[in-house]
Amino acid sequence: MTTLTAPSAGGRSRPRHPNRPSWEEPPSVAGEGAKGLTLGAVVVLILLPLYCVVLTSFSTPGAINRAGGLVIVPDGLTTDAYTTMLSDDTVRRSLLVTLGITVVGTAISMAVSVLCAYGLSRSRSLGHRFLLLVLVVTMFVNGGLIPTFLVVNGLGGFGKYWALILPSAVSVFNILVLRSFYSSTAAELIDAARMDGASEWRILWSVVLPTSRAVTAVISLFYAVGYWNTFFNAMLYLSADSQKWPLQMVLYEYVNRGMNMPGQVNSGFGVAGHSQTAPLSLQMAVVVLTLLPITIVFPFMQKHFAKGMLTGAIKG
Repeated sequence: MTTLTAPSAGGRSRPRHPNRPSWEEPPSVAGEGAKGLTLGAVVVLILLPLYCVVLTSFSTPGAINRAGGLVIVPDGLTTDAYTTMLSDDTVRRSLLVTLGITVVGTAISMAVSVLCAYGLSRSRSLGHRFLLLVLVVTMFVNGGLIPTFLVVNGLGGFGKYWALILPSAVSVFNILVLRSFYSSTAAELIDAARMDGASEWRILWSVVLPTSRAVTAVISLFYAVGYWNTFFNAMLYLSADSQKWPLQMVLYEYVNRGMNMPGQVNSGFGVAGHSQTAPLSLQMAVVVLTLLPITIVFPFMQKHFAKGMLTGAIKG
């Protein structure tokens, strides 16, 4: 077979097969440059709105008034918005509610998902094929919003915190990812544990879970982000009691409905506006508060993210 040569980035030639698709060839300098520019543009499009939100949350009412909205260029910085926000009992209480829902909900979801996935991954478990089929069907067919609300309400969930957790405690997709990983656990390890007299609980705790830390961390992150951002269920089941609102519900009320906090300006910024807090600054401060925990946690989980999802998807 004849081959063509193409100059490499270092001036040397590299073989090029005439029958090989272009996307299988080593990237050219122009291709690498275009890729870098594209990724740079995506990063700018992501970071620019975040920059404007954070900067506006630290801006004075006069700076927001001069900018006509979100602030792009720093012009008078202050922490009054955060001081006002954290001095409000509603925000502090909603933050604690959200933390509690996230921790308890993630723990319940992981416990159910791990046990279900491990049971379905054992080929000799009773009815595992039928149960797996039932779970897959629920990914495409569900009762709908109104029947779900009627069931939760009929069970006494209206106005209760568990209505934000139990109806969405299990994700079939996450169970399938865990199952595919557990199914690929080395059979020799499990057989050795059984020969030593280990029970299924012991095998799960001492053999399977330690070898699947990456995928477990990823699925935990998925559940935690879902509970932290819970909003729609709170609107359905807790709308009548503002004392039980999670942080995302408070954010909705402040941003979309214009609910006021103590010390914020309702209209105009004038001379007094410099000593008070602008509504837009408070709204952006609440947005920052909702984004901050996940933004802090995600970099520490990122090393497990690609590994866990790739391994869980391929090994099955």
